[in-house]
Amino acid sequence: MGTENGDKWRKTAVVVIDMQKDFILPGAPMLVRDGEAIVPNVIKTVEVARNRGIPIIWVVREHDPLGRDVELFRRHLYGDGKPKPTSKGCVGAELVDGLLIQEGDYKLVKTRFSAFFNTNLHSYLQGIAVTNLVVIGVQTPNCIRQTVFDAVALDYQRVTVIIDATAAATPDIHIGNR
Repeated sequence: MGTENGDKWRKTAVVVIDMQKDFILPGAPMLVRDGEAIVPNVIKTVEVARNRGIPIIWVVREHDPLGRDVELFRRHLYGDGKPKPTSKGCVGAELVDGLLIQEGDYKLVKTRFSAFFNTNLHSYLQGIAVTNLVVIGVQTPNCIRQTVFDAVALDYQRVTVIIDATAAATPDIHIGNR
């Protein structure tokens, strides 16, 4: 990597949101229908970022198995006999095959739509002098959009969403939210 290339990307980070089995795999309890189709593009984005020395932030949901930290409108999913989506330690909370947190990457756990809400993401990014974000993952009208809105409100200079590395429940919803 040359100095010019390194300088170009040194203030940028890639934020990968909710690329977990409970959101992506067929039959998953929180399935984002078009999520599986973007996995190759998410993998490619992460590979390109790594090759350019761009930090990767893996934002995942890991809820308490009793649902005590889940949004009120989703708590019904955590009752007795329910699937308990993305509960800490369950298979559904794992990243989908092909995505792997590597040494030097940063993992951030969130319990709401925005990766910034009630987390240390902003202070972490300030600490590594990041001013530009590239956001990928699921789901466009919820976690992607809310994270982008908060990044703009926090004065990140450039916030980019890679359209073919993000997805929603349907193509119409995805297109309507980009």
